[in-house]
Amino acid sequence: MTAGSDKTFYVTTPIYYVNDKPHTGHAYTTIACDVLARFKRLDGYRVKFLTGTDEHGQKVAKAAAEKGVSPQAFTDEVSKTFSDLTEALDVTNDDFIRTTEDRHTKACQALWTRIAENNAPDGKPWIVLDTYSGWYSVRDEAYHTEDELTKGPDGTKLAPNGNPVEWVEEESYFFRLSAAEPLLLEYYDNHTDFIAPKSRRNEVTSFVKGGLRDLSISRTTFDWGVPVPGNDKHVMYVWIDALTNYMTAAGYPDENAEDYKAFWPADLHMIGKDIIRFHCVYWPAFLLAAGLPLPKRIFAHGWWTVEGQKMSKSLGNAIDPNALIEAYGLDQLRYFLLREVPFGNDGDFSKTALIQRANGELANEFGNLSQRVLSMINKNCDAKVPTPGDFTEDDAELLNAAASMLEPVREAIDRQAFHDALETVWIVVRAANGYVDKQAPWVLRKEDPDRMATVLYVLTDVIRLLALVMQPFTPRCL
Repeated sequence: MTAGSDKTFYVTTPIYYVNDKPHTGHAYTTIACDVLARFKRLDGYRVKFLTGTDEHGQKVAKAAAEKGVSPQAFTDEVSKTFSDLTEALDVTNDDFIRTTEDRHTKACQALWTRIAENNAPDGKPWIVLDTYSGWYSVRDEAYHTEDELTKGPDGTKLAPNGNPVEWVEEESYFFRLSAAEPLLLEYYDNHTDFIAPKSRRNEVTSFVKGGLRDLSISRTTFDWGVPVPGNDKHVMYVWIDALTNYMTAAGYPDENAEDYKAFWPADLHMIGKDIIRFHCVYWPAFLLAAGLPLPKRIFAHGWWTVEGQKMSKSLGNAIDPNALIEAYGLDQLRYFLLREVPFGNDGDFSKTALIQRANGELANEFGNLSQRVLSMINKNCDAKVPTPGDFTEDDAELLNAAASMLEPVREAIDRQAFHDALETVWIVVRAANGYVDKQAPWVLRKEDPDRMATVLYVLTDVIRLLALVMQPFTPRCL
């Protein structure tokens, strides 16, 4: 594959909020995207893999003030923890974007201007100036209607996820999200793979059919954000700012940029299901209003829970991926996260299950297969792959199984079914172990050395193919 390949693939993680502490949930999304990026590169694609940090908003400004530092100094320090995580996870991102970069400010302001210059299907502007009055969760940087709120034990109003809300009244620009409702529903109908898995698509469609309210997209009570073009007493709502990062990294607003022409629209935004509304409703609505192409697919995976509760900083149950790597190994963690549960479903994290997967499958099944075969070659074949004789039916069956696994693995990867891809691989691993036991090359060494050579050749070729397919999942082991 060369840099001039006409096959391209652009995959993104969400940009991670700097006020969070990196945990295994962040690692999950990043590892999944890395597997996709590595696999696509091996499959002949020119790949762009983006991750980064979301650094604006009221919560960041408050956190910086509490530490007695400027918001920029605060984000400079905390963003590094996420950059360090990419190194610890051995991910191969091509870009790490920060929303405080000048290139991103330019992209956000260009997108805002483009939306503001357009009219909705009813002939009225997409963006209007008005006053916002309502409930706002600073922790989530999200607006909530009265009927969405719950009550805490002391009677205080809470966001649906339990975070506190406060009443906000201020001048604000509004994006007329209500006018996008028919456009979104039509787009979902015409692009059935746009939101995945299907359960998330149904959830989003149901939400939009329930009616959309216009969205406040600027704030005046703080200034830590991207200034609104033409009215710098307003800064952009953090989600119109954050979502634009995907285009910033592709070179927007220069639509003639090489990366923009090669990679936009993105092939896949990978997100957690908690931010599905922002990505599957707001983001496509902004792009439709701007007359820009939408990403091809948004996959909202499930949560890793601990004793049934979502892993999060606020609950105090987040698990540091660096500690897991140190205790169990990076490839073991990567393998477990994508093997243990169907991608898209929730999974309850268990160190016992991680150990069982690592020992039972990676070490005992695949590792032991490789060790047995390669040690026999080292001892009995002058450490060289032997020349085979005629293949038997058993030989051909195993070789064909290994050679034909790529297509179902590719198909599973393309629908983000990592567990299916790994099960396809493990069918061959188990078949190879069964073949070893049946052929007993340690017996053939004395009784039929030529047949032993053929058996070891077959196994070596199968291990080679297994290693190639597994390299995106466990890059350090292979």
